[in-house]
Amino acid sequence: MTVLHLLSMTKLLADRIAVARGTKKADLVLRGGTMVNVVTGEQYQSDVAVHHGTIAGIGSYDGKKVFDVSSKYVLPGFIDSHVHLESTMLTPAEFAKAALLHGTTAVVADPHEIANVLGRKGIEYLLKASEGLLLDFYFMLPSCVPATDRETSGARLEAADLKPFLKHPRVLGLAEMMNYQGLLSADRSVLKKLKAFQYEVIDGHAPGLSGKDLSAYISAGVSSDHECTTAEEAREKVRLGMTVFIREGSSAKNLEALLPAVTPLNAHAFAFATDDLVPDDLAIGGINLLVRKAVRLGLDPVSAIRMATINPARHFNLKGKGAVLPGYDADIVVVDDLKNCAVELVIKSGIPVTGRSITGAITSPRKTATRNSVHIKRLNLNDLRIKARSARARVIELVPGQIETKEVLLPVLAKDGLIISDTVQDVLKLLVVERHRASGNIGKGLVKGLGLSSGAIASTVAHDSHNLIAAGVRDEDILMALETVRKMHGGLAVVDQGKVLASLPLPIAGLISDRPLDFVVTRLEQIQEACRRLGSAVDHPFGILSFLALPVIPELKLTDKGLVDVRSGAFVDLFI
Repeated sequence: MTVLHLLSMTKLLADRIAVARGTKKADLVLRGGTMVNVVTGEQYQSDVAVHHGTIAGIGSYDGKKVFDVSSKYVLPGFIDSHVHLESTMLTPAEFAKAALLHGTTAVVADPHEIANVLGRKGIEYLLKASEGLLLDFYFMLPSCVPATDRETSGARLEAADLKPFLKHPRVLGLAEMMNYQGLLSADRSVLKKLKAFQYEVIDGHAPGLSGKDLSAYISAGVSSDHECTTAEEAREKVRLGMTVFIREGSSAKNLEALLPAVTPLNAHAFAFATDDLVPDDLAIGGINLLVRKAVRLGLDPVSAIRMATINPARHFNLKGKGAVLPGYDADIVVVDDLKNCAVELVIKSGIPVTGRSITGAITSPRKTATRNSVHIKRLNLNDLRIKARSARARVIELVPGQIETKEVLLPVLAKDGLIISDTVQDVLKLLVVERHRASGNIGKGLVKGLGLSSGAIASTVAHDSHNLIAAGVRDEDILMALETVRKMHGGLAVVDQGKVLASLPLPIAGLISDRPLDFVVTRLEQIQEACRRLGSAVDHPFGILSFLALPVIPELKLTDKGLVDVRSGAFVDLFI
């Protein structure tokens, strides 16, 4: 630290003290609002004085700029406890523009998706791309790259690869430990990661884990979970000391099921997370919508606000975040009332964020080495065929509103000895094509519940290794959808009767667009409409499709290596 910098900091501190004492005008004052004190749980009328991006005082103040919020409520900025930026398909700069307008002033991101494609380069890209933006981007380092050995990933990261990132000021710890089976069996690689991060925050990912195995998981240093689907599961994890992130994203919606577990005595152990949020949902809102829904379902408003602010700040040890109190960062949200939680004004680091424009520079980074990541062998119709070896097969059945699936045994439809999609039963062909090394691996299966009566869809967004995934009725359309995505160097495509109905290029790692939010949202609306015309039975077919290749979420999933029974961790035959 230079002498000049030290003198500057001393001057700022002296000015703040003067503002707090009332002997100097604040840069900005929020006058007369009802402040929600997330530390004491009280609500009372007060001015909030902001100086040089920090809250100087609470009381009665004068400022150079004054906002009259006398009929409004003053809250801390919202914090998203767990989000995958890649799922929004936006650069951090575009994400910030959307999220800030809805009151999210900080996010804790897990770059797990891009790391599974590009390894260290993917993490470096997101750290650089989020640098200097108005919204605070914190990162947890991906613990499972690859997520499992049952799929082909683009990279492998061990403890030694991750540890250097701990020097970065916005890196907080180790992200969701999905490989709980490896932890419980004391896998050497997993234990090395846990040891390397033993003094940092370690987040969890253990759907359904219970009893002694859950105790063992927590005893290894894991302190949170965002995969609870029942109130009973959430209660058990909170009782054992975990923080439960209640997830309400675009595909997985758990808030209504988990809310009965929250009580006045344990509410401090809960926070909110969106996890995976698609751009059109992000454009509507973020954590503010979770607060609103929780209150509508009967949760005390102050508890809901705490879960969106001070609770995640304390979990991640974010000094100066999560409250509207002297000495805290001036990250403030003004809402109309605590029931609707409609955001009317956002103050970020002392800067007002209003309308569709954001005060302060938000720029995209220079082009980086994240492109041209789709490498597959040229495919033909023979590659997509499935020989009928039995009259019955294991089928992946969707569970509405969840990323979990069921295994169902169904009769299959065949023609000339080859399996074809059965639109009457709503059973479609499902394919996963390895796209990192052009190995030629193709996993073949069947899925029930997508609802397509014609056409095909394909995408390079397929958790967690993000191989190329496709589902459809006719092989010709499936092949064209796959080829369309390959030519775009990654993205989403909808095809019917030999025509591309809609598409969205995702050239950055096959996961992220290099275009503005409005462009991405418009293209996704076209994709949604095209899917509806083809009979899609789900709200976000591509969001659901992306999880059908995730072999860590029960029950049955498909990877480029084959069909996986997640409960046993073993590959199983498609046919009975």
